[in-house]
Amino acid sequence: MTATNTLDRLFQIMADPYRRSFVERLCKGPASVKELAAPADVQLPAVLKHLKILEEGGVVVSEKTGRIRTYRMRRDAFADISGWIDSRQMEMHAAFDRLADLMAEIPEEKDH
Repeated sequence: MTATNTLDRLFQIMADPYRRSFVERLCKGPASVKELAAPADVQLPAVLKHLKILEEGGVVVSEKTGRIRTYRMRRDAFADISGWIDSRQMEMHAAFDRLADLMAEIPEEKDH
């Protein structure tokens, strides 16, 4: 999968409000499916579908102990997004720096 495809997939995954809420909860620590489903206003099969999408997208990992499946965030889940945003910010700051340099070269008009 190319870097562009990876970013597209991550942004698509994170576009869903339920998946974002699961990620927000999992950033605080691991949680069982039941714990993740409790505050969600959807049925358990839908929660499982969202969690599967998060796992296939590399955002979370799961572990099953007995009958309980627990999810946790992947440490590098958003590394690609962070890198992409950092690059855009550097480009934007460089563009503003160039603009400031150009503006400094323009003589100021004197008010009379």
